[in-house]
Amino acid sequence: MKIIIIANRLPVRIERKDEQFSIERSEGGLATGLGSLEIEAEKYWIGWPGIHTDDEKEKSEITDKLHELHFHPVFLSAEQIENYYEGYSNSTIWPLCHYFFSFIAYRADYWEAYKQVNALFCSEALSFIEDDDIVWVQDYQLMLLPGMLREEKPNASIGYFHHIPFPSYELFRVLPEREEVLEGLLGADLIGFHTHDYMRHFISAIYRVLDLNCTLDEVTLQERIVHVDAFPMGINYELYHNAPTLPEVKKKAGMLRNELGDRTVILSVDRLDYSKGILHRLTGFSQFLQNNPEYHEKVSLAMIVVPSRDNVDIYADLKTKIDQAIGEINGKYSRLGWTPILYFYRSFAFDELMAMYDISDIALVTPLRDGMNLVAKEYLASKCNKPGVLILSEMAGAAIELQDAIIINPNDTDQIENAILQALKMPEEEKTKRLQKMQKKISRRNVKKWANDFVTELQSIKAQNKDILQKIVGKRQLSQIKSAYDEASSRLLLLDYDGTLSPFVENPEDAVPSVRLLEMLQDMIADKKNKVVINSGRNHQILDKWFEGLNLDFAAEHGIFYKQNGKWHKNLEKEVAWDDEIMDIMQHTIDKTPRSYLEQKDASLVWHYRKVDVWLAELRTQQLINALIGPCTRLNLQIVPGNKIVEIKPPDFNKGSETLRRLEQQPYDFVMAIGDDTTDEDMFRVLPPDGISIKVGNFSAAAKYRIPLQSSVIPFLSNLIKK
Repeated sequence: MKIIIIANRLPVRIERKDEQFSIERSEGGLATGLGSLEIEAEKYWIGWPGIHTDDEKEKSEITDKLHELHFHPVFLSAEQIENYYEGYSNSTIWPLCHYFFSFIAYRADYWEAYKQVNALFCSEALSFIEDDDIVWVQDYQLMLLPGMLREEKPNASIGYFHHIPFPSYELFRVLPEREEVLEGLLGADLIGFHTHDYMRHFISAIYRVLDLNCTLDEVTLQERIVHVDAFPMGINYELYHNAPTLPEVKKKAGMLRNELGDRTVILSVDRLDYSKGILHRLTGFSQFLQNNPEYHEKVSLAMIVVPSRDNVDIYADLKTKIDQAIGEINGKYSRLGWTPILYFYRSFAFDELMAMYDISDIALVTPLRDGMNLVAKEYLASKCNKPGVLILSEMAGAAIELQDAIIINPNDTDQIENAILQALKMPEEEKTKRLQKMQKKISRRNVKKWANDFVTELQSIKAQNKDILQKIVGKRQLSQIKSAYDEASSRLLLLDYDGTLSPFVENPEDAVPSVRLLEMLQDMIADKKNKVVINSGRNHQILDKWFEGLNLDFAAEHGIFYKQNGKWHKNLEKEVAWDDEIMDIMQHTIDKTPRSYLEQKDASLVWHYRKVDVWLAELRTQQLINALIGPCTRLNLQIVPGNKIVEIKPPDFNKGSETLRRLEQQPYDFVMAIGDDTTDEDMFRVLPPDGISIKVGNFSAAAKYRIPLQSSVIPFLSNLIKK
């Protein structure tokens, strides 16, 4: 077995030296986490090598050297880098996911390049992926890849992790390619996010864009279940915690401290990006200086901004504004021997950054939107000699874990100012207490745990989906069921109607049986060994009307009525009287829920919400059930949630009670029940041990078999009864 990591970039640095290429591993958080996986498997990486060349000889040389490291390069043209990476990935998806709507760029060539490059990654992966391998796709540059891989390798175990925020549905819906992106992601067995907020937004988009059934953290597809979960990414805690004790870090920290004296240092570390809130932070710090002159010459803000995409207009403009703002603040408040803002527009080597962490008293981490933000965790981990205070944006994913930081809204510059003041005045004992609590969390939830938790869950999902696949009625299962059918001398066939024999339609009155269904049922009842019962929630009048002329038995309204030997019987001794309170509750729910309606049967009430928005339907369903509990308990009525319905009925009869009644009348050596709803599981549970239960649609633990699509039911039955 192999673990194949597919990411936009390989964890390497490649340089041309004397007409040759030197390759060094670059150890980032992702590489560290994946390198610590506790699983017996070879690890392979697929990604862009970070260097552009059109020379086939150079590509071959680089490829050979990378293969020695189990790295597989995907070479991109200059145009692909421009349109796929700078274009669709960073000019469309990045601003969309970070809630910068006005920055989103839509261009057809961006989307075409994105599809093209995802296909290149797929082609490279398919060249050596085998069915028992684990494939883990990383981040927003490759959202189509899981679906592409699934199409070619349906039995592969595929995971995907989204390292940036996932936006709310109201923003995600503006993406023209929203359906293709979601379908691509659903090629994975497990989709991971940093926080439950992003997970919730993704599931909301699945509901509304693709109209798929989701149960809690599971998305139900035809042949498998996709799991969605939150895995907060951590850091290599020991590396950062031990760094201040390294000689080179100690030396640099000492030099910095000598230069700064006893001044309090506030540290800010960001990549140049509009999502980081750098301008808001500068405004907040400027307000602090203006309103608190007693801290002049005592506090400095060390601002590290790592260059990124500054050849792009939006980023170049941001860089200009940052430079201007820092210049204005320093120009206004600087004194001889004191500069309020120490500005570094460059990347820092590891030992330099660790020295900055070590000497800094406060970390100011205030992104406007951030998937996780590992700088906050790195700063906390590095504080082994003295306490530090973390000021953290509530919009960073890390804020959910780090509640002992000073949490602020990064859009509110007054809060930034007040947080700086609070951090400066915080007693040493409180600083230490807060720090230790946060360090305890991040030391346990490190990058090793993140990677291992994800892969462990992915492996368990593979086993679960294997069980689901085994339940699906394919050729082997059909052969087994048919063999039992053919050998039987007395058969009981219990068939649900809506969602089983007939597809769901907008108006239930239009769900009339098809000619093909009527002909098949006629063939079934022509066999004297068969007793065919349509066990439905429909009322008995509509069943009589639709199946007039067929010698069928029925159970209507879940067994409250049944038809046997051509005669209808009623299990209830007296009529159900719906009191005003229940009717008022139902009517109030309908008034508050557009596109829902009430169906009144002889012995039950059914509230239908098939055409209602998912979120509103969930809300109203729970509200309706809560409101009905009192009056239904008083009147001894049962509340039964079903497939896009809530039904109120007498409690003594259901599809299971009708099944038992039939089984007690005579012995059968073949019993089969088919249905799609939770109410059909009452049938499944009372079948004899050798009974055959088949769930249509979603997976059910109560059923032995599963037919994923309603359209496959009639072909299955036709093959079953074929001579």
